[in-house]
Amino acid sequence: MLNPDNVFTATALGLPRIGPNRELKRAIEAYWAGRSDAAALHEVARGLRTAQLTAARDAGLDSVPVGTFSYYDHVLDTAVLLGVLAERVRGIADELDRYFAAARGTADVPPLEMTKWFDTNYHYLVPELSATTEFALHPDKPLAELKEALALGVPARPVIMGPITFLKLAKSVDGSDLLERLPDLLPLYERLLGLLAEAGAQWVQLDEPSLVTDLSETELAAVHTAYRRLAEVEARPSILVASYFGHLGAALPALADTGVEGIAVDLVAGGEADLAAMRSLENTLIVAGVVDGHNVWRVDPDHALPRLTGLRDAGVTVAVSSSCSLLHVPYSLAPETDLDARLRSWLAFGEEKIAEIVLLAGALTKGEEAVAGDLDIARTAVLDRKADPRLRVESVRERLAGLDADAVRRVPADERRAVQQERLNLPLLPTTTIGSYPQTSRIRVARAELRRGEIDQAEYDSRMRAEIAEVIALQEEIGLDVLVHGEPERNDMVQYFAEQLDGFAATVNGWVQSYGTRCVRPPIQFGDVVRPAAMTVEWITYAQSLTRKPVKGMLTGPVTILAWSFVRDDQPLADSARQIALAIRDETVDLEAAGIRVIQVDEPALRELLPLRKADQAAYLDWAVDAFRLATSGVADATQIHTHLCYSEFGEVIGAIAGLDADVTSIEAARSHMEVLDDLNASGFDLGVGPGVYDIHSPRVPGAGEIEQSLRLALKAVPAERLWVNPDCGLKTRRTDEVTASLRNLVAAAQALR
Repeated sequence: MLNPDNVFTATALGLPRIGPNRELKRAIEAYWAGRSDAAALHEVARGLRTAQLTAARDAGLDSVPVGTFSYYDHVLDTAVLLGVLAERVRGIADELDRYFAAARGTADVPPLEMTKWFDTNYHYLVPELSATTEFALHPDKPLAELKEALALGVPARPVIMGPITFLKLAKSVDGSDLLERLPDLLPLYERLLGLLAEAGAQWVQLDEPSLVTDLSETELAAVHTAYRRLAEVEARPSILVASYFGHLGAALPALADTGVEGIAVDLVAGGEADLAAMRSLENTLIVAGVVDGHNVWRVDPDHALPRLTGLRDAGVTVAVSSSCSLLHVPYSLAPETDLDARLRSWLAFGEEKIAEIVLLAGALTKGEEAVAGDLDIARTAVLDRKADPRLRVESVRERLAGLDADAVRRVPADERRAVQQERLNLPLLPTTTIGSYPQTSRIRVARAELRRGEIDQAEYDSRMRAEIAEVIALQEEIGLDVLVHGEPERNDMVQYFAEQLDGFAATVNGWVQSYGTRCVRPPIQFGDVVRPAAMTVEWITYAQSLTRKPVKGMLTGPVTILAWSFVRDDQPLADSARQIALAIRDETVDLEAAGIRVIQVDEPALRELLPLRKADQAAYLDWAVDAFRLATSGVADATQIHTHLCYSEFGEVIGAIAGLDADVTSIEAARSHMEVLDDLNASGFDLGVGPGVYDIHSPRVPGAGEIEQSLRLALKAVPAERLWVNPDCGLKTRRTDEVTASLRNLVAAAQALR
């Protein structure tokens, strides 16, 4: 029964954790490098949590999420909470080192698999479970962070991953149905609820984003059973079941009569779908996610307020919230003084989104007239954005309208393969890398000096050419067959291109977490996209001038640029993808004209944007494939097109991978032990494929024998004439010594098999 005295009005579903200036990243990497100890790392973390929680409280949130902090990943934290870290790391005595070993691996221990968190660019670590896995509660982290928050006077709401989502995201290592383990898991949640209540929690948030996916009748029944049982726990906090990234659909009635006190619903990604059903929930707190936690545009109060007041007027108790955790947006607009002032007025980062939540809650509880001034400012910004002429460039739209007939390579792949082999003369099992090489301290120093004005562009370019020459020489000495220029001039594979395209803006400090300590600054696509000039040709042709071996032109594909940007929300994603594809198409044509024989157009985010419900997936895959083919179909048959995909569940998009019609597809396969190749083989895939033979996200150097064993597995699914040999991703985040040793072993393994 909902207690009116225990109701909050303004909250967010989660908070970022890397620090406003990536303080946590630097502290963790210092610990890994041995430059600091665990005590220093914990002190940095404590300071970040304190600052963040008190800021959220002071901004006006009357329920603040706690426990969303993590040293690496919240799914890994849940595996620790439930006592199910992989057996192979349990022998590591130190608790923190054991945690990081599961995340990153060691010289002797492979890490957990990594994959994308629903339809975001965040990566989570995949727990490994079986029919015999023993669960054991280890509640120290959530209890300690709750105690810490309460001591600060923060109205704390612990956040824990829910049991259904945890089991659905885990990997069954023995093929068993993990949902059958729910009865074994629920007693731990029951005990945890009691411990949190004893520690002073009034509410607990159980995150269940899996509920916005297609669920079977068995799964829906499990949802109902689980939450009815948890609601029956005596002396517990009120339970908020939080969903996000879509609409609940059939999961909403499954939750409605379980006895849980609150349900959080994403009214941005989920739209209107759940509104009618929610109006009947008179004894449940509806936490309405009307402020977009997954994008950076200001909320339109004339869109959000009618939804909120409609629920309230129907007799529903409503709280205002972000649509999902603010993990996915930068901390604050305050540092972004270099942004175009007009564009800046349209935006809201984490700090501003909390202010929007508080504003809307004030309008709902006190009346719009009480906050009229702030509402007028928001309305003015929304109207100004709609009127900006940069949102429509008619020349781009007219050109796209006439390109449909040309957006395909008409010659079959096997005929292209023969022409390309005659031109390239590659050996069996050709070796290559994905694109980037380590970003050395020299590169970072040069970039910082350029930013501070201590060197000019000419000096910076000279230093980058020296880095390219060194990387080309290294690859030739190692014996790779198709080379790359190493991308020293690039800050990020999406930001680099966005900075050179009209219609995009870049931030100075707009960092968000991708995985672990890997942070990115997603650019902001605000208008129609235009390529004013060539973006990569000068760098690639310089690299090609240093060697007779082919050097790949390296581009990022339209879907990935879209997925890893904060994209405009005023037109269909498909339209934005085609505009970006047109710009990439022009770049491929210019690279080919400059003599580049191999061009890689990376699409690691192809699976990432796949809608969570099957009914919506076919339409997405159609336009995603069309955008890639538009980007790559302007070149001749003799020019070999590569693409790269990574860290996703590929089974659902196998048909689309074939539809891309890339001559060679490199794909993450190391952590999943080549399992993806079975899907490719079953689909009749007959194009070139380079399954990643070692995991670049781990510091361990694989031996030549280990790589050879992986290749032998690959050869069971892919004939030798179509198999390429490469790492599973770019090498930007690794040290040069690790890369050199690993690539020597990669080449040795390929030569042995030849």
